[in-house]
Amino acid sequence: MSKPSILQKLNHPLFEQYNLNVQIKRDDLIDPIISGNKWRKLKYNLQHVQAMGFKGVISFGGAYSNHIHALSYACNKNQLNSIGIIRGEADYANNYTLSQAAKWGMNLQFVNRVTYRQRNEKKYLQEITKQYPDYFIIPEGGSNALALEGVVEICDELSHQTQYDTLMTPVGSAGTISGLISGDKNQHKILGIAILKQQGYLEEEINNLLITRDNKLANNWKVLNNYHDGGYARFTVESIKELQEFAAHTGVPFEPIYSGKMILALLDLIKSGYFPKNHRIVLLHTGGLQGLGGLIEQKKLNKDEWPLPLALQAL
Repeated sequence: MSKPSILQKLNHPLFEQYNLNVQIKRDDLIDPIISGNKWRKLKYNLQHVQAMGFKGVISFGGAYSNHIHALSYACNKNQLNSIGIIRGEADYANNYTLSQAAKWGMNLQFVNRVTYRQRNEKKYLQEITKQYPDYFIIPEGGSNALALEGVVEICDELSHQTQYDTLMTPVGSAGTISGLISGDKNQHKILGIAILKQQGYLEEEINNLLITRDNKLANNWKVLNNYHDGGYARFTVESIKELQEFAAHTGVPFEPIYSGKMILALLDLIKSGYFPKNHRIVLLHTGGLQGLGGLIEQKKLNKDEWPLPLALQAL
């Protein structure tokens, strides 16, 4: 595992035109399989599981979940059992993501949407704990107080790597941005790009996670909710083309669900004059490149235009 992750300067005509300094923290390079924010969020969760003597881990996710993919691999490497409660039909077990999770030993249990909506409800979680008393439950996306401890380390690393004004990240389950806010201690602006449609849900989740760590709320952050491109895992032909051009120009691979939406938001914000002249921006690459496999499998992307990283091609 490569840590701290490297910080790479990005060159692009738009950055030069608006006199902006843009760098990207390549958390996608931390590990070939457990890359990006998944590595950060699972680090202390799995340490806790082992320290407390749990036999395994239970978590939740969709049929192409980055979290489920990373968790199954991490548990396999740490000789822990894993159970994935998956939203959808059992037929999904053979898809790109879940077939690998099963290969790494994860017990896949499929539930309907009604049952899946209970994943954060106390009564439902108590029932799971009663059935599996020797298993530790990690929330969907891996976002809990232990996850924040791992994400906080990004801020520690950046303090030794560069000086910057704004740190940008895609926002899904709120764990990553909450860790950044907590670790930053009001020193920089934290800008989150919501990758799904929501009305205040993420802001509430962020505040709840911040309280679990330090019992106080920071005021240096904002979530922009108008760059989801239609919703989770949705994107337009125009967005794909723009992201492909940016990736080709910078040499940095992206996927269009998480970090890709952050990039598209960045470009639009720059054009609209959101950032002042000479502003210094750090982007957080949260990994998730395994998701390309599922998008290609579903024929939402062309495999010739979106090659998988070598480590994922070999799976």
